[in-house]
Amino acid sequence: MRLTPPTWTRRWPSALVVNLATLGPVGGRLPAPGTWGSLVGVGYFWFGFAGLSATWTVFLSALAAYVAVAICGEAEIRLRRQDPGDVVLDECVAIPWCFLGWPALVAVVPAWVALLAGFALFRFFDIAKPWGIARLQRLPGGWGVVVDDLAAALAACATLHLGVWLWTIIGR
Repeated sequence: MRLTPPTWTRRWPSALVVNLATLGPVGGRLPAPGTWGSLVGVGYFWFGFAGLSATWTVFLSALAAYVAVAICGEAEIRLRRQDPGDVVLDECVAIPWCFLGWPALVAVVPAWVALLAGFALFRFFDIAKPWGIARLQRLPGGWGVVVDDLAAALAACATLHLGVWLWTIIGR
């Protein structure tokens, strides 16, 4: 099976594509844009997903990731750069995946601790790209831009749950 990038954003104006992909000034004007895009993602999770079930979180996050694949892939074309650093929509839409199982996390630690730890772990895995995450960037178009962030978010989620589990055993 060949993974084909979506093309439905090709008719959109360049300014719209680039502004959505960079989250406006977040990716285009701030230093460390990936970190700021991830921070926007924490807010996106908190206000859009924290109260949802895991099923709804996965469904809506997968839908948002698909939209991000199309927008980020088209932004690569318009900006004439592969996985440009100022494109931060991918970080933003990946963050909710860090917090799958949210009720189990906040049953043990305060919400702010879970948010901070998830954010930090995501940034670590997004930058370090261990366990083959770096290879995912080679996927075509926007798939390569978004899927590595989803993998980093899932690694952060697993690590966060492991940490909370260890805290319940040895930390109390």
